Parts: sequence; C-alpha cells; structure tokens
Amino acid sequence: MNIKTIISISTLAGLGLIVGYCFFGSFAGGHVSLSTLFSIGGNAFQNAFQSISGIEAMRNKILLCGLAGAVLGMLVSFKLKK
Repeated sequence: MNIKTIISISTLAGLGLIVGYCFFGSFAGGHVSLSTLFSIGGNAFQNAFQSISGIEAMRNKILLCGLAGAVLGMLVSFKLKK
C-alpha cells in the first residue's frame, strides 16, 4: 500500500464518520456528545442505559458509515491505480 491509498482510505473513512454522526447522532432534539457516543466499557448501569436509550444502535450506524467510507476509499484508490 502506498501513501495515496492510505490517505484516500483514512480521508473517506473520516468523512463517513462525520456524515454518519450528522445523520444518526441526534437524540432528543440535539446531538449526542462524542465522549458519550464513543465511551467504551463502564459499569452495568451505563451499559444498560446505552442499550435502552439507543446509543449502541447510533454508535453501530456511525461506525458502519465510517467503514463504508473506508471501503469506498479503498475502491477509489484501486480504481485510480489502473
């Protein structure tokens, strides 16, 4: 992998995360803070709250958007090589 491929993948993955956060990060009329959204671990009460409130589903959708951006970046960089 060369540097252009890495830059393409990381840029589009970052854009995917941003777009995913804009679309799926809203909760009760506002956006969820990034520290709440990407906090890992915690006690059982926090995990239960995140599961019930839908924060886990938000997190999964946002991360899937980032993954889609990374895949798109890989495809674009391989397409440009040819």
